[in-house]
Amino acid sequence: MELRELAEQVLFGTTLADKLGCPDEVTDERPGSARGAPVEPGRPATLKFKGAGEGSSGFPGVRGLEKTGERARLLHFFANHELLATELMALVLLRFPDAPPAFRQGVFKTLRDEQAHTRLYVERMRAGGVEFGDLPVSGYFWRSVAPMSNPIDFVAGLSLTFEQANLDFCREYATAFAAVGDAETSRLLDGIYRDEIAHVAHGLKWFRRWKNPAENDWEAFCRQLKFPLSPQRAKGTVFNPEGRRAAGLDPEFIRALEVFARSRGRTPGIFLFNPFCEASIAAAARGRRFQSSRDQQTFANDLAGLTQFLCRRDDVVLVPSSPSEIHQLTLQKAGFPIPEFVVMEGGRIPVGSELTDRKLGKLRPWAWGPDSVECLEPLAAQVTGEDRRMDQRFNPGIAGLYSKVWSASFLRGFLEAESALIDPRNPTAPLSSPDEVGVSVRSLADALEAIAAVRGSGHHRVVVKEEFGFAGTGQIRLWELEILPAQRRWMESAFESGGTLLVEPWLDRIGDFSVQLEMESGVRGLRLVGFTGLVNDLRGQFQANWADADWDRRVPTNILTLWNTGDGVEHGMGGKSVCVGLPGVALTALYRRLIRRLEPELRRLEFEGPVGIDALVYRDHDGRVRLKPVVEINPRYTMGRLTLELMNRVAPGVRGVFRLLSKTAVQRAGFDSFPALAAERCGEDLQLAGDPVTKIVSGTVCLNDPACAERVLAVFEVGRDVDPHRPVWERTGVTSI
Repeated sequence: MELRELAEQVLFGTTLADKLGCPDEVTDERPGSARGAPVEPGRPATLKFKGAGEGSSGFPGVRGLEKTGERARLLHFFANHELLATELMALVLLRFPDAPPAFRQGVFKTLRDEQAHTRLYVERMRAGGVEFGDLPVSGYFWRSVAPMSNPIDFVAGLSLTFEQANLDFCREYATAFAAVGDAETSRLLDGIYRDEIAHVAHGLKWFRRWKNPAENDWEAFCRQLKFPLSPQRAKGTVFNPEGRRAAGLDPEFIRALEVFARSRGRTPGIFLFNPFCEASIAAAARGRRFQSSRDQQTFANDLAGLTQFLCRRDDVVLVPSSPSEIHQLTLQKAGFPIPEFVVMEGGRIPVGSELTDRKLGKLRPWAWGPDSVECLEPLAAQVTGEDRRMDQRFNPGIAGLYSKVWSASFLRGFLEAESALIDPRNPTAPLSSPDEVGVSVRSLADALEAIAAVRGSGHHRVVVKEEFGFAGTGQIRLWELEILPAQRRWMESAFESGGTLLVEPWLDRIGDFSVQLEMESGVRGLRLVGFTGLVNDLRGQFQANWADADWDRRVPTNILTLWNTGDGVEHGMGGKSVCVGLPGVALTALYRRLIRRLEPELRRLEFEGPVGIDALVYRDHDGRVRLKPVVEINPRYTMGRLTLELMNRVAPGVRGVFRLLSKTAVQRAGFDSFPALAAERCGEDLQLAGDPVTKIVSGTVCLNDPACAERVLAVFEVGRDVDPHRPVWERTGVTSI
């Protein structure tokens, strides 16, 4: 029989005998002319591809394999995959009769292997009570590879994608079948695994011969794949580097594939780190466009990948440059899923990016503002996960939520509603006074009057803040008896540019924490996500966040114990009496009332997304412990929310601390560089536990790449006794950024 005749029999036959039959002698002397691909191959009626509206029987996975029927169902999936590969082998022989004879002979040998694999699976599933065709079958492989334009499309799409993925699946399921006592199927999978190594090697040989010699294997592979295929389809759930090495793939290719991530079908969310949103809003209010300084841009570039800890594996993170494969592998081994990274050009979506052609889920910048609107606008038309225009995601009303003046106004109203908890003469009334809420001013005269009023109330130290300042910047502290000329000029400059300032007393802080919320549409509304402790330096700049094991229910214990005055007094909130040192239930109840007051404000503006509230515990003039429940409200992601998302990867019963470390602080501590600190303090002591999902029990993880970071390194410490105020390397003196 001629090879062309065999290929036609396999591709267009309508019985399994046609599909799986092959004579002993096959020649390739008359390959004939090229044929196009049919819409789908010929098949028995029971094995026709399911339609778009038809349901799936569901891939069984490794769970439930102790049941004979479940094992047979799984083998039905595998048999269809092998039959699809057989049909695609036949198609490539008909599509490219002029391909090199050695290539065609290799395809023919692989076709015979795929026929044999199909027969073996059919026999094993029949022993389990399932006939081939009893379950719906998918044509995904066919639809993905059949449109090939040349042989390299075939070897990239089938050999290096679906057959390479089988190196993982065969190994994983051989182990799974053996574990439930099905040694015969386990041996069958081991044999197919060895064949698949040879099939991948055959495809790799020809891929290297046909690819652009200026590209390495990985670059050429990524470029060659056509949607809907991506390298994500070239691996299973348990990555097997040994099989890939045996097939001849180089270490760089294997490492790149191991950390590659791309959605397998779910529409991905798009995540963007834009930490200077408040500055962008302030500039826009003055008719300008915000331009970050070199130091600010370096900071943003260093931490751009942090949004990967906010998203799911199938999501997309926009970054200025791709994280190194070594760093991604380190995070993967620590239990963090690796999303898809898309590199921007000059802070924008690249022209011609495939993102502009893909269906997308939600757009999730760190903060909605003029900068994120400009960056994400090219993707707005592709979003299917939420029915909201860009002017609904960000508008002047939502911009006002970033204002410290708005936060102060909200706090004043809340304190008036909670007046029973304010009396400064009553030690059981722990809330701050409305007199300690900031006052907004629009002129130097008003500012001087407000400063005098604060000092007249007994607070000598005063802080003056810009309306849209962030991270402890955009403020001056008035410690001196007289206002200095430089301080006066700073305020005058702010007013001349049309700004508003907030004047408030500088309180004797003894602790900070944050409340993390999520505003959702519909009946869910504003919900509590959890609490974190917060470490700021004397200037109010961020150093660290931490969360205890019960972060979703109450404020961290370190904060709660600040109310332990040692005098046996009980502090009550909202009519509840709580033991000194543990006002957790009452604090949670207080914030639930605050949430109920905040939710209508957010609904009115149609705001959706994350919200963080910073709070302050301090001592008043009489030494009593007081709570300022709102320092500021941040309608965006915060480092506190990031900390809570990290805690989802932490084992029960332990604490997590998120820190930012500057290069200066690290060098002052005795380390030459970020990599030097990471080599000594990160990774090696990491302890993981749990099944099937492993979580961190103890140790330290570098969240951004120490080898690439220029200005700041983010680390996450986990353990029962980690101290948020003292890093695990306390002896070095590393304490802040």
